[in-house]
Amino acid sequence: MKTKKTPSLAIALIPIVAMVTFLFAGIFIFEADAHIPLLLSAAVAAIVAVYLGHSWHEIEKGIISAVTLAMQALLILMVIGTIIGTWLAGGIVPTMIYYGLDILSPSYFLPAAAVICSIVAIASGNAWTAAGTIGIAIMGIGAGLGVNLAMVAGAVISGCYFGDKISPLSETTNMSPGITGVELFDHIRHMLYTTIPALLISVIIYFFMGRAFNGEGAGIDEVTSLQKHLSDIFIISPWLLLVPIIVLSLIAMKTPALPGLVIGSILGAIVAVTIQGVAIGDILSIMVYGFEMETDSEVLNNLLNNGGIEAMMSTIALVMIAMSFGGILEVSGVLETIVTSLLKLAKSTGSLIATTVVTCITANIVACDQYLSILLPGRMYIKAYRKRRLHPKNLSRTLEDAGTMTSPLVPWNTCGAFMTATLGVSTFHYAPYALLCLLSPLIAILYGFTGFKIEKLSQEEIHRLEAEERAMTETVEEAEQVSKAY
Repeated sequence: MKTKKTPSLAIALIPIVAMVTFLFAGIFIFEADAHIPLLLSAAVAAIVAVYLGHSWHEIEKGIISAVTLAMQALLILMVIGTIIGTWLAGGIVPTMIYYGLDILSPSYFLPAAAVICSIVAIASGNAWTAAGTIGIAIMGIGAGLGVNLAMVAGAVISGCYFGDKISPLSETTNMSPGITGVELFDHIRHMLYTTIPALLISVIIYFFMGRAFNGEGAGIDEVTSLQKHLSDIFIISPWLLLVPIIVLSLIAMKTPALPGLVIGSILGAIVAVTIQGVAIGDILSIMVYGFEMETDSEVLNNLLNNGGIEAMMSTIALVMIAMSFGGILEVSGVLETIVTSLLKLAKSTGSLIATTVVTCITANIVACDQYLSILLPGRMYIKAYRKRRLHPKNLSRTLEDAGTMTSPLVPWNTCGAFMTATLGVSTFHYAPYALLCLLSPLIAILYGFTGFKIEKLSQEEIHRLEAEERAMTETVEEAEQVSKAY
């Protein structure tokens, strides 16, 4: 059996450097998509893994394991494609846009978008659900009002991830305290100290950004014309808003995201057939290939020609390639080597939190999944926090401030790919305006170096944790002795 080597930092950085080089050349020089550069990066990572003594069977197992981790996300992505198609054909999204144009103004549209999305995400516990429902409508309203769509997408994502981050229904909000041994609501309360300031600053900036569109967005005549076009094409009725309300209510009642979204897609198809008069064969085609309609309005064409499973396949392929790359890096020990090297830089509380932030961001870029950006640093740094007598909820909060919040800023991460596919704006364009996602890790680092709202472990808690560690060690030793006896 071939001996497996632990990669040195120099060896571990080879696939990372290759990835950065390939992506830079592919995206910025040749203006290509990220798929092939990431595939080439995975090939380099596989060569490094073989050099370290791993068989192809082990590498393939790591790839499959990583892709399996993203399978729920890929299924949700396909269902979102059918939702967009059926909700367009059913007049549901056009109805939300129609009424949204009446009540929202360009001058306060961006802060309103962030707040609305945050409410929906808190209720649903899922940033993807919020973006795939109310987020789509807000993008359409923003286009109708003439607001910069990159700014709109940034505001939508900020609101969605604020809600996702503090909702007790969110998977990441449960995962972070789960792996660090913190009570859920203690974790949420501790997060408010970084998340609320980040949201308030974002909303204020969005307000001033929105004022730039006061008088420069779509005029009253253009908005009226857009509404007339919508009412000519679709039956517009407030009753159609019951569909998104039902879907969000189901998810708020802890219905899992996937079946809840499937129900939304089916309801959209029923509405399209019974109210808008779409043929059953056509709605089945729309669910696969998306809704298509040509009008004399370019804005309306951009709004309506969207959706379908096929439109999501490029994103799904990107996620699968990216997760394969991350899986190879994890099975070969490359990720662990990089994280261990980063830990050596942590000489103070501030530098430890900064290192955690950098690790989470690196994991989002390299491992390509927000769950791994929480799991890997959570496992690696829990002892370092305890050694400094820092309460583990400082770690759980930082995992969310950096892992959860920066995931939509990476184009090939599952979250970044999803937001681009759903909102129709590239990650590079919306990233500068996703203010909450940019501010959260910076605030976490600021708190670390100033000591503000950094909670220490009490002496009693230290004794309890030490007793738990001793008990666990004794249990492991006893199990080893029993194993040797047999």
